Amino acid sequence: MRLTHIGGPTLLVEVAGWRLLTDPTFDPPGRRYAFGWGTGSRKVTGPALQPADLPPLDAVLITHDHHADNLDDAGRALLSSVPVVVTTASGAGRLGPRTRGLLPWETTVLEAAGRPSLEVTATPARHGPPLSHPVAGDVVGFALRWEGQQDGALWISGDTVLFRGLREVAERLRVGTAVLHLGGVRFPVTGPLRYSMTGRQAVRLCDLLGPRTVVPVHYEGWSHFVQGRTGVERDLARAPEVQRTVRWLPLGEAVELAPV
Repeated sequence: MRLTHIGGPTLLVEVAGWRLLTDPTFDPPGRRYAFGWGTGSRKVTGPALQPADLPPLDAVLITHDHHADNLDDAGRALLSSVPVVVTTASGAGRLGPRTRGLLPWETTVLEAAGRPSLEVTATPARHGPPLSHPVAGDVVGFALRWEGQQDGALWISGDTVLFRGLREVAERLRVGTAVLHLGGVRFPVTGPLRYSMTGRQAVRLCDLLGPRTVVPVHYEGWSHFVQGRTGVERDLARAPEVQRTVRWLPLGEAVELAPV
């Protein structure tokens, strides 16, 4: 398995002959984007790679399509060249005919000659505190499973806080590699409320999941992130067993991980 962190939540995943891209964000830095209900953020760092730098893609996985830090203008333009897009059930109606929409725990299967079938299962996510759905909208994570996995699914959390749905992930899935969206997002208009996981929540989640490898993403590049890598590492230092599983990916460089 090979992962390339492009920036923010955008990750090139190469497994079992498949090439997948998560949450494509390729706009240059500097612009401010409105997220609705008085929330918004400025992009402060550009992507490490451009769409032209990518190999041909088999599919794009979008945890949610309505926030520009997970799907921006350049990312949307990329979708027209990709055979399959997988996202939320509500987002599928907004993203065109090649889009497959999934509710939590629904599965779609990617198939191609000469490669094992790849199961993509949507997992629960809650992009904020209780009752925040009218503000945050529908979000999912993704679990990827294919023939020959040894240690469990490759799981992408999506933008979420720690809540009952993630405990359900731990109960229902055996996770080998966990890609966690962190950053501890806050907005001035909602004060101390958080809209994504902190390092401390990641530690609690990993205690439940027991993954072999943890890959942090979506903790940098935007003004609404309250906790960057330094803060996450400070939280991880209090949990050495979890800290030993963490792989920080250098931006723009492909990293080979042990098979899962």
